[in-house]
Amino acid sequence: MPRIIVLPHDTLCPQGATFDAKAGGFLCDALLKNSIALEHACEKSCACATCHVIIREGYASLTPAGEDEEDQLDKAWGLNQHSRLACQVVVRQADLLVELPRYTLNLVQEKPEPGLPHEP
Repeated sequence: MPRIIVLPHDTLCPQGATFDAKAGGFLCDALLKNSIALEHACEKSCACATCHVIIREGYASLTPAGEDEEDQLDKAWGLNQHSRLACQVVVRQADLLVELPRYTLNLVQEKPEPGLPHEP
């Protein structure tokens, strides 16, 4: 069973987390099941970039991003070559080291991140 290691994130996972995930399941579902409240404004339909994650280790084990995912990733904050949408990542047999970006571009977020300006 693959192991998911989540690096510490100030608000979503201050201590970081490590858990086993079911191979064949989606990374977003595994994170949510393990009490990491990753945003997913489009309800995991690949129509936004709020579930953007960075795969620090294990990226090569994943199937490549599709065109729809690539289009949404273009809108993500902090995009890099190992960026993926958690709603599109199917966990394989390899362990994954996941970084949750500091910010998201969720324009309908009800509660702003501490220290960030909030427009009504």
